[in-house]
Amino acid sequence: MATTKKKTTKAKSTKTVSAARRKTAARKTSPRAKGARTAARGALSMTAVAPGLTVNDVEKSLAWYRDVLGFAVKDRWEDGGKLLGVEMTAGKTTFMLGQDDWKKGRDRVKGQGVRVYCTTDQDVDRLAARIKGAGGTLAQEPKDEWGMRSLSIDDPDGYKITIARKLKR
Repeated sequence: MATTKKKTTKAKSTKTVSAARRKTAARKTSPRAKGARTAARGALSMTAVAPGLTVNDVEKSLAWYRDVLGFAVKDRWEDGGKLLGVEMTAGKTTFMLGQDDWKKGRDRVKGQGVRVYCTTDQDVDRLAARIKGAGGTLAQEPKDEWGMRSLSIDDPDGYKITIARKLKR
């Protein structure tokens, strides 16, 4: 009877070790697990991001983001009746637009090297049609890529915006 007990214990022990090895191997190869461990050690963990874009004409940009993309004005910053900046929202996303003060010169190029990626639960093809119907021009028609259906558009200052929806599997 002692022999049977020993074999049972040994079999359980082997199964436990094997399961532990599989878990360890999965942790070593999984980038998500690595990221989770890093966050657990006190790394930065954000819940939102709000890009702040310096624009040439804040009134023109406000109108474009509102009328073409469908953002809503949440807050305005004025000085002496002159609009200096605006906070705009679309769902849970916030964009800040600020009037260029021209301290770095009037020929300052905007939008180079900047692309803002946004995700949505909305139908991207319908968004594209609505944007075009409101006078917007797409830089990229809707397409499927990287597990997302996306479109791209450039704002009046050349900032690139990609709006995407995760494809259903």
